[in-house]
Amino acid sequence: MKAERGELQRSCGEIRIFPESIDDLWHLEHLVGPGDLVFATTLRTVEGETDKLRPEKLEKKPVRLGIRIERVEFHKYALRLRLTGIIEHGIETGSYHTLNIEPGYELSVIKCWRPVDLERIERAIRASVQEVPHILTIEEGEAELFRIRQFGPEGVVTITSGSGKEDDSGGRTDFFSRVADHLKDVRGPLIIAGPGFVKEDLMKYLRGSHPDLAARVMIIDTRRIGRGAVQEAIGQGVLERVYQDLQLGREVRCMDDLLKRIACGEPAAYGKAEVSRAVEYGAVEELFVADSLLRDPETQHLIERAELLGSGIVVFSTEFEPGAQLESLGGVAALLRYRIE
Repeated sequence: MKAERGELQRSCGEIRIFPESIDDLWHLEHLVGPGDLVFATTLRTVEGETDKLRPEKLEKKPVRLGIRIERVEFHKYALRLRLTGIIEHGIETGSYHTLNIEPGYELSVIKCWRPVDLERIERAIRASVQEVPHILTIEEGEAELFRIRQFGPEGVVTITSGSGKEDDSGGRTDFFSRVADHLKDVRGPLIIAGPGFVKEDLMKYLRGSHPDLAARVMIIDTRRIGRGAVQEAIGQGVLERVYQDLQLGREVRCMDDLLKRIACGEPAAYGKAEVSRAVEYGAVEELFVADSLLRDPETQHLIERAELLGSGIVVFSTEFEPGAQLESLGGVAALLRYRIE
């Protein structure tokens, strides 16, 4: 993401945003909400002059509109964010219009920005200059490749071998060859994870056949493969070794810390009522919030109050397992400085 910030008065004003990827569209879903004013160039049907004998067809022309947003919908598989609202500036004011935001689309958002919004923009900007990391989980005869988006792991492809159990057979070499074919398009860091020694054997194959790719590979041990192995790898801090400030690793560690505290009876709180009480006592060290609640007025007030009292804020993606766990705890939780009764 790229962003150009105008002069903000008490955190209110215009920020021009240039989304560059599906990750940026996901960020925008949480940055733009009902009531915000968005300016963008879009296509809209414009009636031209016609005569009664040969009416011309109506055509869509590019126009710049200012729309007061009422509804936000993120379609990640269509690579599109839909912003719907009433036109306040431009042609046909008072009419409804939908902006279909895609990577490469420029828009200006005018609103009062919360600190958590500005932090999200900065995180998206930092991430945009980094190649997307991938994690390949592998065991004998089966491999699964995941792309690590900022909203969570995204499955790319699953490769299986009919047998491939014998080291000296052509089956295993063929399996490694097909895995390597899928890895050749990976431009960023690559982590190979799994149980046993298959990952080391794959690494030997890559060093011989694809040395440039092998130079970007990191190997780690996990107890399983698939999506569970991805979370295990992230929990081990492997992404921090690649990118020091990747949000997903932070979410896994925070959730592990929270669950450990709850299990051991150490200072922690979860659920709106309990966390709100902890915030009022000034006891919250870090406040955890599911992104699905960011537009909830009660949750917004809770975040603002916690920030005023010096609490850290961590927003969890509900498309990733720690965020789903947080939702099951009521969507908000906190690590406390001390126990409250």
